[in-house]
Amino acid sequence: MITDARALRPSYLPADLHHRDGKIDQLADALRPITDGDIGEDAFIFGPSGTGKTTLAKYVVRKLEQEALDLRWGYVNCMSGSSKNDVLHGLVRDAGLGADLRKEGTSTTKFLDRLREFDDQVVAILDEVDVLEDESTLHSLYDLPNLTLVLITIDEDDLFAHFDGRLRSRFMGSEMVRLERYRHEELCDILRARIKAGLAPGVIDERTVEYIADIAAGDARVGIAILRRATKRIMNEDESWISLDVVDSVQDEAREEIHQHHVDDLGTHKRLLYEIVEAAGEIGVTELHETYEQRAPEPKAKSTRRRYLASLESKYNLIASSGNGKGKSYTVPDF
Repeated sequence: MITDARALRPSYLPADLHHRDGKIDQLADALRPITDGDIGEDAFIFGPSGTGKTTLAKYVVRKLEQEALDLRWGYVNCMSGSSKNDVLHGLVRDAGLGADLRKEGTSTTKFLDRLREFDDQVVAILDEVDVLEDESTLHSLYDLPNLTLVLITIDEDDLFAHFDGRLRSRFMGSEMVRLERYRHEELCDILRARIKAGLAPGVIDERTVEYIADIAAGDARVGIAILRRATKRIMNEDESWISLDVVDSVQDEAREEIHQHHVDDLGTHKRLLYEIVEAAGEIGVTELHETYEQRAPEPKAKSTRRRYLASLESKYNLIASSGNGKGKSYTVPDF
């Protein structure tokens, strides 16, 4: 039934990206100077959840590796760790340049020196970049003579509103890659490609593929999660094909899987804020901050917490808010 389980995983990087040719070319052109040993053009990737922002970045950089003899690249999800030390440690480790450097006890200067002293080019992919605690992280990386930035987030206006004047000035000329939600037929093509790569013929028919795409409503992450959960269901129940009823039966499981994946991605302070809301059921903003300050060993500034809460709500849909100012309250929504 399954010919390659990797094709059903959210982290799978396909051989071809469907319906993103123009965006691939746009990002590749920005990074192309790296193939000649020069620094590339910094780039941003914007778009709603499930539009393939992270996949696009990794796909283009991996293709670039095939052309550039001397290139290292690293990926960091800033939701997992958004301090300067977290990001720089994650970057040098993922790029294979800092296996000997521990996060605790190593200065940010040491991480930056390791990147700077590398003889060749480095590409840094920073996901969910809007939750960075310290803008000096981007200032420091921007100043490295051999490093090109690919920065990923959902909302362009929100990101630049949080940048200081120097960062806005530095990045305004960068390449801006904007992704839209997939149309129905585009999402069907993506699902078909995953099915061809991962499942035996006859496991799912065209009508069911289109039904999954309808449910996912342009979000490839949701569509792939439903496909994966449906495959698990029929294997566990010793069935031979994915029916519409099976798809209906796993929708909630698929969304729960995505939800849990987002929770697992959270760094310490973001997870603490989420857990306080989850445990309370509903909590006012004042009580939330007070509880956080009591439980966090080294509480983050309120401005940083507000950014975390905004990301938990608007990007990951892990919490929901109602009201304004001191009357604002948070809950964990149903999914």
